[in-house]
Amino acid sequence: MLVAVIIGCEIAFWVVLAAGLVARYPLRRPRLGAALLVCVPLVDLALLAASVLDLRRGATAGVSHGLAAAYLGFSVAFGHSMVRWADQRFAHRFAGGPPPVRPPRYGWARTRYEWREWAKALLGWAVACGLLGAAILWVDDADRTRELVGWIHKLTVAIVIWLVAFPVWETIFPRRPKH
Repeated sequence: MLVAVIIGCEIAFWVVLAAGLVARYPLRRPRLGAALLVCVPLVDLALLAASVLDLRRGATAGVSHGLAAAYLGFSVAFGHSMVRWADQRFAHRFAGGPPPVRPPRYGWARTRYEWREWAKALLGWAVACGLLGAAILWVDDADRTRELVGWIHKLTVAIVIWLVAFPVWETIFPRRPKH
């Protein structure tokens, strides 16, 4: 059931975001749009509540609990960027705003961009691992939380791979424009 809640929260995230942007730009109701955009994090709170309730009822932590923690962590870290990304596109399309900002393609600007993105991912990792660790301590049953420990390991491997594949690689071998 928790997987369905995660899917529902992902859909709700985009629906609330789109509703806020539609209200803000095509409908020209900036206050309503701002109010809806403020509600976007409530979707994350709903997922957190569902996951906590499931564990509180005695469920053994599974893949869905780890996925919920990862979703929440990365939503905290990248949510604002995703809202800004969508807002730029809506403003350009519906309000005559400037073209959306694109990430730099070359040189040190690209390298700095990759380090900033990795720093956001590191924040997402920290939040997700914090939630997983809190659940492990709260449940206090190694058999019921074994999957959560596995998620901490998987997320750690993923963040290290991201570090090496993007910011470190761009630092050592920065992209150059083709002439």
